[in-house]
Amino acid sequence: MKEIRTRIAPSPTGMMHLGTARTAIYCWAVARHFGGKFLLRIEDTDQVRSTKEAVQVILDGMKWLNLDYDEGPVYQMDRLARYQEVVDEMLADGRAYYCYATPEELDALREQQRAAGLKPRYDGRWRPENCVGRPIPEGVKPVIRFRNPDEGSVTWNDAVYGPITVSNAELDDLIIMRNGIPTYNFAVVVDDWDMKVSHVIRGADHINNTPRQINIYKALGAEIPVFAHLPLICGQDGQKLSKRHGTVSVLEYEKQGYLPEAIFNYLARLGWGHGNMEKFSREELAEVFDLSDCSRASARIDWKKLEWLNGQYMKEADDDRLAKLVASRIEARGGIIANGPDLASVCGLLKSRSATLEKLAEAALFFYAENAVNAEEAAKVLADGGREALELFAQKLKALDAETPENVYHCIQEVMAERSIPMKILANPLRVLVCRADRTPQIDRTLCLIGRDKVLARIAEGLA
Repeated sequence: MKEIRTRIAPSPTGMMHLGTARTAIYCWAVARHFGGKFLLRIEDTDQVRSTKEAVQVILDGMKWLNLDYDEGPVYQMDRLARYQEVVDEMLADGRAYYCYATPEELDALREQQRAAGLKPRYDGRWRPENCVGRPIPEGVKPVIRFRNPDEGSVTWNDAVYGPITVSNAELDDLIIMRNGIPTYNFAVVVDDWDMKVSHVIRGADHINNTPRQINIYKALGAEIPVFAHLPLICGQDGQKLSKRHGTVSVLEYEKQGYLPEAIFNYLARLGWGHGNMEKFSREELAEVFDLSDCSRASARIDWKKLEWLNGQYMKEADDDRLAKLVASRIEARGGIIANGPDLASVCGLLKSRSATLEKLAEAALFFYAENAVNAEEAAKVLADGGREALELFAQKLKALDAETPENVYHCIQEVMAERSIPMKILANPLRVLVCRADRTPQIDRTLCLIGRDKVLARIAEGLA
């Protein structure tokens, strides 16, 4: 069986979008499913917009999503000599030719065609047979155009959309090189040919490029890969996902406190499905993934479902790992980790209540920040028996041999029984005066994490 080789080939001209990330996941899954190779190529020929910072964003995004690639990154700007070699061969036997039409001349041509109700397209005026005897204009730097077939059609069996046919009459002679830099449609073919890519998986916005690229493959005598085009990701309003819908960059989700495995899982399900699988690991995806299971309809982002899924992964996450991920978020809020309890233990207490790392940091902050007591709230919770209950609890806590959640809970139960009061009469003063928070998880575990000495000191301060 031929080796399966897929690639992700982003342009470093901005952020790594969700669509690019989903495509990368599918490319990775196909390669892993068949025991093939997954490649990374950086298409950096747009020297005006490509930046080193954007390249790093791509590399960081791939690393964050744990998308391990087998080869690369390959940079197109390192391959200029190879593109020139192929172009020279095409020029030599007439598969390509120099075009001296100026931008102004082409603009005028398009306006004439529009006025006549025609589709704007290059008319082949500098094809060799059309310009016999025509002098080469001075001062015009030519571009190089591919000589597209005049007749027939291009058909391919798309792995997602099925058979697609485009007439060659709809295609003109596209520019394949300008000022020594290859254009997208040419470079991508040479790259995929050289890298022996078996499956080209990309967004549906590239469908219009595919017939042009297939014709170039044929002209080069290269094997044509399997093409699979993925419907675009839309916002909840059904419109193409953009900045107006909020976060569209993968690494922004890291900032917002999502776990990479949750984003990986969610994006994989955004336009693909297998039975009842909703939550799955990378390995489980690779085992069952098939392009035929991809939907032809655009997928819509559901932020609530993403947060729910992330919450499921938060519950299962290792406490020590969460502590490392959340520490800087707590400190950014003014907390001092060294002044509080073991952070991993705090994460273990709070993670089932926190859908994201940001929410976990917010929930954990009271353990690490010296918040002031709300005097008005304190007076309210100490009235109607709160003061007496708190005094009695302090006595019992001080007398404990071992400070465990079970023993602390027993103290609370004893106070409730002896004072004949409901839980809130004691729990509310503990939250306001000791935890200095509106809400807390289980009060017994919370008090144990704060520590007996600090709990007693805060009770004494609150009762003074």
